[in-house]
Amino acid sequence: MRRALLVRHCETDGQWPDAALTARGREQADALAAFLAAQPIDRIVSSPYARARASIEPFARRTGLAIAIDDGLAERRLSREPIAHWREVVERSFSEPDLRVDGGESAAETRARGWAALQGVLARGDRLPVVVSHGQLLSLVLHAIDPSFGFAGWAAMSNPDVFLLEARPGGGFAFQRLWR
Repeated sequence: MRRALLVRHCETDGQWPDAALTARGREQADALAAFLAAQPIDRIVSSPYARARASIEPFARRTGLAIAIDDGLAERRLSREPIAHWREVVERSFSEPDLRVDGGESAAETRARGWAALQGVLARGDRLPVVVSHGQLLSLVLHAIDPSFGFAGWAAMSNPDVFLLEARPGGGFAFQRLWR
């Protein structure tokens, strides 16, 4: 059965690619490592963003697994410059997937990029890869699987968060939240 753990990064001090984890985020990363240790994980794939890599580094050190980087797992770029109404854009993106702010990426583009990255991970045939990414990318992928996982699902995600993604025997995918 094709499956993967999808992990949203821990608490961070910003949204830029090089934003670091906060002190609380580093504690969360240690708790995440302990949580993941009970799983038969045999591969780690991460967004190139510093906060995603830092979120999984304690687990990688604990297991000796290398962290593979996949640019397709990077967070959605909403716009070229910060925008005050960014939450409104995120909310509208679930019902208007082609919505694009100047210099930004649409939800449809983000979802397609994220799915392509996930399909690449799943195609390798690892027993249980862990994929570390970001709230918008992951929520858009989960929304594609279950349309009821929309803006409210994104807003309810925690830092970190963990979902088990599994291929269904008859086709398609299902997911369940594991992090509590």
